[in-house]
Amino acid sequence: MGYDCEKMAEVPPDHDGMGVSGNECSEQKGEVTPINTNHLARNLSARQVSMIAIGGTIGTGLFLGTGKAIATGGPASTLLAYAICGFIIFLTMLCLGEMAAFIPVSGSFCTFAGRFVDDSLSFALTWNYWFNDAVSTATDLLALQILFQYWTDNFPSWAISLIFLILVLACNLAPVGVYGEVSYWLSLLKVATIIVFIIVGIVVNCGGNQGHRYIGDQYWHVGEAPFVGGIGGFASVFVTASFAYGGTESIAITAGETKDPAKTLPRVVRNVFWRILLFYVLSIIIIGFNVPYNHAGLSDGSTNSSPFTIVFVQAGSTIAGSFINAVIFTSAISASNHALFVGSRLLYTLAISGHAPRFFGHVNRFQVPWVAVVGTLVISILCFGASYIGQGRLWVWLQNIVGVSNQVSWVIIGVASLRFRAGIRKQNIEQLLPYKNWTYPWGPIFTVGLNTLLILVQGWTSFSPSFNVVDFVSFYLEIPILIFMLIGWKLIKKTKMVKTCDMDFITDRYDTVIDSNEAGAPRDSENQGITTNPRKNRLLGTLKRYGMYLCF
Repeated sequence: MGYDCEKMAEVPPDHDGMGVSGNECSEQKGEVTPINTNHLARNLSARQVSMIAIGGTIGTGLFLGTGKAIATGGPASTLLAYAICGFIIFLTMLCLGEMAAFIPVSGSFCTFAGRFVDDSLSFALTWNYWFNDAVSTATDLLALQILFQYWTDNFPSWAISLIFLILVLACNLAPVGVYGEVSYWLSLLKVATIIVFIIVGIVVNCGGNQGHRYIGDQYWHVGEAPFVGGIGGFASVFVTASFAYGGTESIAITAGETKDPAKTLPRVVRNVFWRILLFYVLSIIIIGFNVPYNHAGLSDGSTNSSPFTIVFVQAGSTIAGSFINAVIFTSAISASNHALFVGSRLLYTLAISGHAPRFFGHVNRFQVPWVAVVGTLVISILCFGASYIGQGRLWVWLQNIVGVSNQVSWVIIGVASLRFRAGIRKQNIEQLLPYKNWTYPWGPIFTVGLNTLLILVQGWTSFSPSFNVVDFVSFYLEIPILIFMLIGWKLIKKTKMVKTCDMDFITDRYDTVIDSNEAGAPRDSENQGITTNPRKNRLLGTLKRYGMYLCF
C-alpha cells in the first residue's frame, strides 16, 4: 500500500491554501516502504484497550474530585463544566484518533507535535505530559491515604502508599498483556459500581434514605446553590473537570502496543467517549441531587470523604458505604497503574527520540521499558510529603497542576491536527487515512480556542476574595515552564517549523508495516496465563463478553 510520490507532485498549486504548489515537494520514486521504529510488543487486545480507555479516566477525579467541584461551584456549575469539558474531549479524541490510527506510535500526540509542528514543541509537550502522569501516579497513591481514613486513622498513611506503589511497579514491569488484563478487570469493577451508584442514587432521592423523605431538587436551592461562588466558582470547576477527564487522550499512547491499531483505535474513539460522558454526567446529576454543596464532608475542600460514599451511607447501610469506599480505593489503584504505564511510555519515547538520556529506552525480555517505569515512579515520592502538608490540601494542589497540564495537551493536539491535515492534503494522500475526523477544520480550532481561554480564566479563585500564592502557582505553574522548555530547546537545537512537504508520513505508518513483534507473537496471546480448565475458561469468556457491552 505504499504511495507513489510522483503522483504527489501533481497536486495543483495552492492545494492546501498555503500558496505552495505540490511540485515543491521532494520527489521520490517507486514504492515507499514505511519504517517501523516500534520496539514494544503489540499484545493489547481491542477489549483491553477499550476498557483501559474507560478505566484510565474514571478514577479519583470522578470519585473524589466531584466532591471538591460541587463544594466550590455548586451542582449547576459542576454539571455545566463537566458537560463542556466532555464536549472538548470529544473533539480532541476525534483529532487524535485520526492521527493515531494512521501512525500508531507509543509517543502518540507528543510525537505528532514534533513531526507536524516543531521538534521543540514535541520536546516541551512530552516532558510536560510525562510530568503530568508522574504526578498523577503520586496523586492517586495519595488518594489511597485519604480513602483509607474512612476505616481508620491509626494505620500510618505513608505505608498505604508504599504497599501499593510496590504492587503497581510489579504490574508495570510484567508483560504488557498482564497490565492490560489487570486494567480490564479493575475498570470493569469501576463501571459496574457506577451503574449501581446511579440506581441507588435514584432510590435515595425518591425516599429510600435514612429519613424516608423525598429529596428531589431541594439541594439545588440551598444557600448559594445552584451556582456557588458566581463566575469565579464556575470557572474554577473547569480545572477539576479537566483533571477528571484527563487520561482519555492517553489511550492513544497504547497505540504502539495495540493489536491492529488502524481498526481498534477508531472504534475506541467513536464509542468509549460516550460511555465516559454518560458515566460522568449521570453521576454528577445524582450527586448534585443527593449531596448539598455545604455538606460537612465536602465544604471544607479537604476531600476527606467521597460523595459516592456519602450517597451510599444515606441509603442507610454503613456496609454499603464501606463497600463503595473499597471500590473507590481499587479505582485509585487502577488509575495510578494507568498513569504509570502512560508516563513510562512517554519517558521511553523521550529516550529514543534523543530528548532524554538513552538508558531510559532499555527494555526487558518482555519488551517493557523497565528503566522508564522506575524513572517515572521516582516522582511518586511526592505522595509521602502528605504527612507534612496534609493529604487533602496536597491532593488539591496536585489535581490543579495535572488538570492544567491536560488542557495544555489538548491545545497542542488541536494544533497538531491542523498541521497534520495540511500535510496530508499537500502530499495528496488523504485516501490512505483509515479514519477521518469529520469535525475538521472547526473541531481542532474550537479545541485550541476554548482550552486556551479556560487555562487563562480558571484560576479566578486564586485572586478572589484575596490573593492566594499557592493556589495561583498550582493553576499557572505549567504555562511558564512549558514556554521556557519550548524556547530553550528551540534556541539550543535551532529547530524550525516542519514544512507540509517535509512531514514524515512514512515512519511507523501501520498500513504496510510488518511488525516483527506481531509476526512472532502467538495468536492467542491475550489468553496466555489463563487456566486450561474448560469451566473456568467458559466463565471468564462469559464475563469478558458482558464486559464488551460496556466497551462498544
